[in-house]
Amino acid sequence: MAAVAKQKLYLLDYGAGNVRSLLNAVERLGYTIEYITTVDDFDKADKIIFPGVGAFGYAMKALQSKGFAEPLKAFVASGRPLMGICVGMQVLFEGSDESPSQPGLGLFEGRVRLFDSKTKTVPHMGWNSAQIVHEEHRSSLDVPDLNEERRYYFVHSYGVPYTAAGRQSEFVYTATRYGDETIVSSIWKGNVFATQFHPEKSGTAGLAALQSFIEGDLVRPTASKALKAPVDIRKEFTTRVIACLDVRANDTGDLVVTKGDQYDVRESADKGGDVRNLGKPVDLAKRYFDEGADEIAFLNITSFRNMPFKDMPMLEVLRQASRCIFVPLTIGGGVRDVVDPDGEQVWPAVQVAGEYFRSGADKVSIGSDAVYAAERYLQRAAEGREPLDGTTAIEQIAERYGNQAVVISVDPRRIYVRRPDDAKGHHVIKTAFPGPNGEEYCWYQCTVKGGREGRDVDVRQLVTACAALGAGEILLNCMDKDGTNSGYDIELIADTKAAVSIPVIASSGAGKPEHFSEVVDKTGVEAVLAAGIFHRREVPIEAVKNHMSQHGIAIRPVKQTGSV
Repeated sequence: MAAVAKQKLYLLDYGAGNVRSLLNAVERLGYTIEYITTVDDFDKADKIIFPGVGAFGYAMKALQSKGFAEPLKAFVASGRPLMGICVGMQVLFEGSDESPSQPGLGLFEGRVRLFDSKTKTVPHMGWNSAQIVHEEHRSSLDVPDLNEERRYYFVHSYGVPYTAAGRQSEFVYTATRYGDETIVSSIWKGNVFATQFHPEKSGTAGLAALQSFIEGDLVRPTASKALKAPVDIRKEFTTRVIACLDVRANDTGDLVVTKGDQYDVRESADKGGDVRNLGKPVDLAKRYFDEGADEIAFLNITSFRNMPFKDMPMLEVLRQASRCIFVPLTIGGGVRDVVDPDGEQVWPAVQVAGEYFRSGADKVSIGSDAVYAAERYLQRAAEGREPLDGTTAIEQIAERYGNQAVVISVDPRRIYVRRPDDAKGHHVIKTAFPGPNGEEYCWYQCTVKGGREGRDVDVRQLVTACAALGAGEILLNCMDKDGTNSGYDIELIADTKAAVSIPVIASSGAGKPEHFSEVVDKTGVEAVLAAGIFHRREVPIEAVKNHMSQHGIAIRPVKQTGSV
């Protein structure tokens, strides 16, 4: 790769979600980056990175309101390098189905289209390949460091269809297959390089791609070779393996990772009754990143009600974690309207989420408040009113940051009944595991307050309501299985998968590698999650992935070939 002189690298942030991870990735590579804050900054920049998260229309309106749209086009016309990421790539096209009346920048031919949720889950959320559709003369040309053997992190509901027609031969660099659709996953023309995936969240493979833009002279001449046909793009979407860390303050006030046994996180009385301490949050999370976890979830199970929100320890946990972890981070717990103890400041849930994103989170997980939102949704629907009124945290966060940023954490427990009618209108399944009195049916009751209070809402009601409100993913726990190491609740998970078209994460009960492959084979979940067995090293993440791979389940390799 050609050497480049010291240059001024700038980040174009229009108010998107998590840009901290991109800043940390650039710093990890040994570079500094400045923010574009005024129109004049475009003239100072030698290279610009333009990340985007959330809605196409919001991004374009934000660019226009800040007066950045025309200077951005002028920057590209000047020949200086631009790298777009996710929505930062999409807005370079003519428009999007997401915001039909809002034109894009129109630098490239094509329109961004919604994925078909009838044939697969949407969003496209997880690790996939980026397959090069041209072969460049690599010996004489700096090229983006993308490799078909590596996997990259995608999270989007809209994409540019890859057709290999029209003017796509001029700018498409890689394409990606998701289910029955093939989309453009990166573009490269002249001084513009952009990716649909998130390099800053794609581990060492993504850092390599980012490094090639920063250090290389990525100016692409007119493509000379034919494009691959869409049918030649292989299906290589993988099942995610997620490590979960339950974080709370112990009795001396220190933040620790703990793990419950059916939601009880304290040791038995004969062991002192203290909060179970399995390590420090950032240290454990870094270990999981190094061991090959595809995502990491922090679930805050301490309320911290007696301190201002800005002083919340989990914000600092995220800041520290995002400096050394380059896969997606989810934060759960406390994503609701918050009032500081002195009553001086009220933090609406969408602002709480925004602070988490700016601190390094990619997704927020909503638990109890999702149940209350679903109850309100169901009540309004029963009264014949419009159930969507834009007031819930789910709606507001999804509108601002995109539905892929909202995860619903479900904490259900089995309620056994002798006959379906005994469930009083709740969705019932016939179970292969009868209840204590021989009951052959059960329904799954949603709980709030960490499982301490049951509500008159079943899991199917909750997940369908939350999907309608704008949630992008379901984290499906099970109180009956938590800490048992007896395997996931296959009946619950399969029933939930059948009810929604958004991704589902299987959680609670894993005790050996076979449990992971079993739940994927029997339910088709997009991701599997575990906590205690990873914390205690009873089952290494690599052993889980190796087992899944041996059983024909596509996974992201723990070590990716040729990456940074």
